[in-house]
Amino acid sequence: MSKVMLKNVRLAFPVLKTAERFDPSNLKQDPRYSATLIFSKDNKALFKECQDAMLAAAAAKWGDAKAAAAVKTLMAGLKVALQDGDLKADKYDGFENAWAISAHAKESTPPRLLDRDKQELPRDTSKLYAGCYVNASVEFWAQDNQFGKRINAQLRGVQFASDGDAFGGSSSASADEFDTLEPVDMDIDDEAFV
Repeated sequence: MSKVMLKNVRLAFPVLKTAERFDPSNLKQDPRYSATLIFSKDNKALFKECQDAMLAAAAAKWGDAKAAAAVKTLMAGLKVALQDGDLKADKYDGFENAWAISAHAKESTPPRLLDRDKQELPRDTSKLYAGCYVNASVEFWAQDNQFGKRINAQLRGVQFASDGDAFGGSSSASADEFDTLEPVDMDIDDEAFV
């Protein structure tokens, strides 16, 4: 089986509201939804589950005999959806000592967005932001076409799990940070505006 449920992972670079082209100037590209899903390298069980799913995807495409070698070669060439987060840690928050899965979905098959109670969230939800924790369903699949060989991940669904520190900036101010203001005296001298 090439489907994996990623539990309690960090969400980064979410494109979940509207499908977008990777290169906006390239009108030949199909718009897609996307997200990067980050989990600690200490989570060896989840890493193995992802490896097994990539192996299953490779076996479905190239046969059992070639699957292991294909996955090894594609991982070495950074041609898989599962990447070593340390390669991006100097540029982005949250990637140090982590694995990162870059997952996408076609515009025609958007990922399902859910809250903690499995209720549908609207596409324009602010609940799913870069830095929050989510459960995400992905499916690994092998590509072998004019664009080359790869193992990609389809983003099937994202469920909000809990809040986390927002990546790439601070969060919005809390109302508790502000003072209650006294009413303003509205007796204004009209001559001041002449």
